[in-house]
Amino acid sequence: VQLQASGGGLVQAGGSLRLSCAASGRTFSRYNMGWFRQAPGKEREFVGLIRWSGGSPYFAGSVKGRFTISRDSAKNTVTLQMNGLKPEDTAVYYCVADAEPFAIASMRTDPSAYDYWGQGTQVTVSS
Repeated sequence: VQLQASGGGLVQAGGSLRLSCAASGRTFSRYNMGWFRQAPGKEREFVGLIRWSGGSPYFAGSVKGRFTISRDSAKNTVTLQMNGLKPEDTAVYYCVADAEPFAIASMRTDPSAYDYWGQGTQVTVSS
């Protein structure tokens, strides 16, 4: 299984970025797919996920209303659209695949719930 993230970069506060994740090696339509982030000196933080069922995405409170997630099951890709970026959004962002098929989204906010991680992509938001 491989997860390949791309799309990070430098943006000014209030700007937007789009991260993409290309997945291979598994039937991902059975699994939640999501994103975590890690800022320097901080623990990995749940950002959001898109449900295996294709229902509404589930987000951390800190990004809700600013970030959206979509998936293309035919292409095995997941996209994180980040709008209204703030300096505190600066971090390395990781694409993740749930370890458990058909899992309940609200119970999947801990890093241990995910068994596959992409390589990470840097997002830097300047003030």
